[in-house]
Amino acid sequence: MRRSPLLWAASLAVYAFLYVPLVVVVVFSFNDSKLNAEWVGFTLDWYHKLFANAEMLHAAANSLLIAVVASALATVLGTMAGIAMHRFKSRLLPFMTLTPVAMPEILLGVSLLIFFISVFGEESLSLLTVIIAHTTFCIGFVAIIVRSRLAGMDESIFEAARDLGATPWQTFRLVTLPLIMPGVVAGALMAFTLSIDDFVITFFTAGAGVPTLPLQIYTMIKIAVTPEVNAVSTLLMLLTLTMIVLAGKIAPDVLRGKG
Repeated sequence: MRRSPLLWAASLAVYAFLYVPLVVVVVFSFNDSKLNAEWVGFTLDWYHKLFANAEMLHAAANSLLIAVVASALATVLGTMAGIAMHRFKSRLLPFMTLTPVAMPEILLGVSLLIFFISVFGEESLSLLTVIIAHTTFCIGFVAIIVRSRLAGMDESIFEAARDLGATPWQTFRLVTLPLIMPGVVAGALMAFTLSIDDFVITFFTAGAGVPTLPLQIYTMIKIAVTPEVNAVSTLLMLLTLTMIVLAGKIAPDVLRGKG
């Protein structure tokens, strides 16, 4: 079917709106100037300064720790939730699991902030509260991917394992888990990506002494968008795209909704 030139123009305009700013950020991270007004020359100095910035390295270490722990917890709990949603046709379980996914981040962040302060006190805001918050909203994404993976499988495989005398644990360990492993890994990578990039929920649930990479970038751009900010944004963008590509390679059908 022949497509209208107007449709092509509209599509290109939308993609340009989405990706041109990202390209500008990457290009100007190599700009040999403290200002982003014009291109002066190529340099790697901003990356050298970035890796010598103790505050930025500390924030990056916090973000990696939060992302690793939160994605690990979310993967375990999300896998269990995905299997439960597939096997038990309960209306309450999908509602409880998927509500954090559908809920606006600012509402979820404020709700968690009120919960932590009212139950544990204002001094409770710390690295732990951020990990709990990230785990909460990542569980639903893992559960969706795992359930989609299970939806495309023949139930007779699991019935055959039980007919051969396998216990429920043996069926899960030797049959179910190996079959859903691509979905589990893809869910873990997705959870890691969502956690390390998150700003809104982290902003509400992190204490004063818990800087993360998105929060540190926000602090820096309140003064000016320097090439150093462009450099850290480029690295964060590269990490995020790498995780998304890996997730797509591991479980392409699941991420495309063809589970």
